[in-house]
Amino acid sequence: MKLWLASAALMAASSFAHASGAAITVYQDPNCGCCNGWVEHMRESGFDVTAIKTADMASVKQKLGVPSQLGSCHTGVVEATGQIIEGHVPASAVNKLLADSSMKGVSAPGMPLNAPGMGELNGNLITVDFTGKPFSRD
Repeated sequence: MKLWLASAALMAASSFAHASGAAITVYQDPNCGCCNGWVEHMRESGFDVTAIKTADMASVKQKLGVPSQLGSCHTGVVEATGQIIEGHVPASAVNKLLADSSMKGVSAPGMPLNAPGMGELNGNLITVDFTGKPFSRD
């Protein structure tokens, strides 16, 4: 039992280590205020976020391979892995993404009102992977 508890503690600590200082570049429309809220959520969660304002979000998303049906108002790229974070994905889901380097990206499609930067998480926000399958519930 002690070994199991120690393993669980190490796994929890390693998931926090992913966020600690993980660098993300986020591309956002200069006229969108909710994107700033998401950036602040990520910074408060331990990520090192660089925000780049651009009026040409469509070409950014196309270049990064964001599925059009999963689009949102901003797009983040994890510098170390190249993984994509589309929209108002909570930090907990980003940590889960970082734990699986085989995943290309996750999305909170559209602009859900119960997502960081938009409103309060309520346990009903569903994020999806880039194939459209449910990824997390926050």
